[in-house]
Amino acid sequence: MAGAKNRRQGAAATASPEPNGQQQQQEMAQGNGSAHVAPRGIAADEPRENIFLLWPNIIGYSRIVLAIASLYYMPLHPRTCSLLYSISCLLDALDGYAARYFEQSTRFGAVLDMVTDRCTTSCLLVFLSSAFPRWAILFQSLISLDFASHYMHMYATLAMGGAESSHKKVDKSRSRILSLYYTNKTVLFIACALNEAFFIALYLLSFSSPLLSPSLLQTVPDHAAEAIIHQGAQVNSSLLKHLFANPHSAGALELARANKMDSFWPWVFAGVSFPVMALKQIINVVQLVKASRWLAEGDVSARRAQGLPRKRKTA
Repeated sequence: MAGAKNRRQGAAATASPEPNGQQQQQEMAQGNGSAHVAPRGIAADEPRENIFLLWPNIIGYSRIVLAIASLYYMPLHPRTCSLLYSISCLLDALDGYAARYFEQSTRFGAVLDMVTDRCTTSCLLVFLSSAFPRWAILFQSLISLDFASHYMHMYATLAMGGAESSHKKVDKSRSRILSLYYTNKTVLFIACALNEAFFIALYLLSFSSPLLSPSLLQTVPDHAAEAIIHQGAQVNSSLLKHLFANPHSAGALELARANKMDSFWPWVFAGVSFPVMALKQIINVVQLVKASRWLAEGDVSARRAQGLPRKRKTA
């Protein structure tokens, strides 16, 4: 009896131990939670780096805060909005410099930067669609093109180039204009800055230029003004309350924006930046087409590896 018991104890002692993961989970549950599993490639005693608190990403968060503040002032405060929006755009160059200087380039930072750019520009174009209703379909097309080209380009880079590839590393054999646009920092900065400058100029013109946004307050001719002074006219003031019952309605905001600032400098900025803005949209089209063809090439190779399309048997 004692011999059988000893044999069972020996068998239990020589049984395979629990996996390390299960042991640590039990220690976490039974102890004080001090067990720690280090991420792959990082030693257990090495401090873990917090990617979210790197300097380039902190600059990216400040861009988001400035962009939100500019959207708050956008309806009625053109100077404050333009200043905040411009600072947010200029910080786009600073975060890239910080990433290279501190050696803190990350995939999260690259995606945060691109998403912030797409969202801020789209919000400004949405406002321009409401400020210039006759051109709304044009602004909507620009938003769609911007999102579609960048999403397609990013997806094609990850799907065809691998998870370690960057959307800014474009080979000249695939597209010379995209390679120049993404690899030359000066070209990239000038193109993005003047593209945003054109839309900011249009935004300022919505507060000033009757050529683009006809004012609700039309100038009264001299002979009509004299007739009103001499003959008088009864005005039903309650009509104004019916027209602008809501101070935030489109008509009320249009009236509040009318002739609020001079249009000279906005027209200058719009004229100077328009050619670059147009070139930026051409680059977006090229980016969309090249990414689509790259994905199609990958689909052809994948289907060929699967033996597709299958040859149909002839009778």
